[in-house]
Amino acid sequence: MEESSGLIIGISIGVVIGVLLAISALFCFRYHRRRSQIGNSSSRRAATIPIRANGADSSTILSDSTIGPDSPVKSGRDGMSVWFEGFRRSSVVSASGIPEYSYKDLQKATCNFTTLIGQGAFGLVYKAQMSTGETVAVKVLTTDSKQGEKEFQTEVMLLGRLHHRNLVNLVGYCAEKGQHILVYVYMSNGSLASHLYSEEHESLSWNLRVYIALDVARGLEYLHDGAVPPVIHRDIKSFNILLDHSMRARVADFGLSREEMVDKHAANIRGTFGYLDPEYISTRTFTKKSDVYSFGVLLFELIAGRNPLQGLMEHVQLAAMSTEDNVGWEEIADSRLDGKFDVQELNEVAALAYKCVDRVPRKRPSMRDIVQVLTRILKTRHVKRHRTSLSTVTTDEAAVDLEQGETKIPITVHRRDESMDSAADSIF
Repeated sequence: MEESSGLIIGISIGVVIGVLLAISALFCFRYHRRRSQIGNSSSRRAATIPIRANGADSSTILSDSTIGPDSPVKSGRDGMSVWFEGFRRSSVVSASGIPEYSYKDLQKATCNFTTLIGQGAFGLVYKAQMSTGETVAVKVLTTDSKQGEKEFQTEVMLLGRLHHRNLVNLVGYCAEKGQHILVYVYMSNGSLASHLYSEEHESLSWNLRVYIALDVARGLEYLHDGAVPPVIHRDIKSFNILLDHSMRARVADFGLSREEMVDKHAANIRGTFGYLDPEYISTRTFTKKSDVYSFGVLLFELIAGRNPLQGLMEHVQLAAMSTEDNVGWEEIADSRLDGKFDVQELNEVAALAYKCVDRVPRKRPSMRDIVQVLTRILKTRHVKRHRTSLSTVTTDEAAVDLEQGETKIPITVHRRDESMDSAADSIF
């Protein structure tokens, strides 16, 4: 009897030990599998989460916004530390889908980095002729700048998945020999700032300034409403607006950009003073309306031809005191325009700009609203021009008929007028 009891106890103990071993083995297996899954999370996320409503479908939700000082993800010794440590910078860049250039090729294309064409906040920019015959701009980031390294990662990740005709295209990068290099499509007419302030360029016409404003607005509208998740640029200024060979404008420099989905509370204020939203400065919270404020400053810069660091907004506030019913803004018009602008059109653009810089963010228009207003302004311009042209043609025809003793008004006038309206609708 005692032997039977001992046997039963021994079997019971053995079963319990076996169960405990099995449970331990299961936990170990799941733990190691979890580590493996977390280490590969960036590549899986890139394949499953779309970044844009239109265009390329390769993406990742991770960018500099998740590893910078504003990040909600920290590297503390908790459950998330394993995830953070498994996410290497190399995987951030490789997940972007942007081609990687060798340092040697870029060195050759820039004649050993001697073809300097400009200098940005975080590095020098060179013109490069690639072996394929393509002309590109090569931006070499400052090696001792931590902010420059963060800018590099952000630009590669964001521009690897954001594509729009009014955003500067990133065509490649290089991360060799301790260097961080970005390769862009070459914008032959340089920055908007150079055309507004440099004596080397002729003054931009008023007509062209409004088209440039619409191009920038469309680029920002895409970032705010076309990108998924939305992107806040955070550094809109005339130096970051580049012009191509046909003077079409594109938004550039995404080093400070953030996805709207991350913590909007900035640890440090980033951007360019003069363009910064007062609400952002006081609360350190950035939103889409922060970009709208900066765009409003840019509009006034286009109108007045004055740098924000040289008292532009003070000039605007003084002018606002004497305006009534959105009339009177022509007094701040750039002297280089030499009075060659449509007064009504300038007042409409200035009134829009003033709404954009309202100190209360919720009272500012959205970028979509701004695009609609600028489009309507340009459409009205288009219709006016054609009606003026039509009126001139009609007057000439009537004069010819009077010489022949008759006054005839062509029956095609109204049809032509309607066709112009239709053409304007199709263009805009």
